[in-house]
Amino acid sequence: MPGPQVAAKKEAYHLRFCELLAKYEKAFLVHADNVGSQQFQDIRRGLRPDSIILMGKNTMMKRSIRMYAEETGDDKWNCLLDVLVGNVGIIFTVADMNDVKTEIMKYKVGAQARVGVIAPNAVSIPSGSTGMDPSQTSFFQALGIATKINKGTIEIVSDVDLIQAGDKVGASQATLLAKLGIKPFKYGLGMLKVIESGQIYDCAVLDITDEQLMASVVAAVANVAAISLATNFPTMASIPHSIINGYKNVLAIALGTEYTFPRADKIKEILANPGAFAAAAPVAEAKGAAPAAVVAAKVESEEEEDMGFSLFD
Repeated sequence: MPGPQVAAKKEAYHLRFCELLAKYEKAFLVHADNVGSQQFQDIRRGLRPDSIILMGKNTMMKRSIRMYAEETGDDKWNCLLDVLVGNVGIIFTVADMNDVKTEIMKYKVGAQARVGVIAPNAVSIPSGSTGMDPSQTSFFQALGIATKINKGTIEIVSDVDLIQAGDKVGASQATLLAKLGIKPFKYGLGMLKVIESGQIYDCAVLDITDEQLMASVVAAVANVAAISLATNFPTMASIPHSIINGYKNVLAIALGTEYTFPRADKIKEILANPGAFAAAAPVAEAKGAAPAAVVAAKVESEEEEDMGFSLFD
């Protein structure tokens, strides 16, 4: 049985959690692996006052969510029950989700590679001098890295892909990166899920732009129009195409018969006397070119008058 102080702390945590669940409509689920205490405080400070971070044991958070749903009948946060796994926390917010995500990304800091850590990203070592003396070639030999001695230091012959994303960092790899002074990884709060009005979705959705959404809608409308035209089933997407196709058919009939209508008369005139319309275009161009020719002639005459000497001088 937990002592009175522990029970009081749990009850206070539950009340605080329920207060946040009732106040906010949206939140982020984040993981806090490899995040230092000072870094965490900086993130808290940067997110205030529009956002609040809540951490705690997963069992306590699940218990509070279930009790809140039973007491209030509000089950929009039940979607969290299946994803509260690992070292995770919740960021409740009233601000724009993209702004909160951008603010959180500002607080990622570099960290050295530690033995046994799963690499969050690939690590490569550039070619060139390492500044290490020749007695330390064993590290490079253990990793199969081609080197040479140049001016009393070890030089890497070509770029080396040392660690792939998702691989476990080995002892030799961690030691080599430490000796080279390379901090290959950046750690901060990792964005896992977005919770909004009872819906949960991946954070990658926030990266979708209005242009991408519009392109998807246009492509979908084009597909609907194509299917509608192919199956002769009219829809709002296909009606403009059907009207245009109908107009083309009527125009073709008018051109092949004596039947006519105002918009077909112009086409018939062009087909009956194409030379008249072809001649009209050069005349219009000539009218536009004439003023330019006059201006050019005037400039030329002015230049002749301002020569500054006479042919008989």
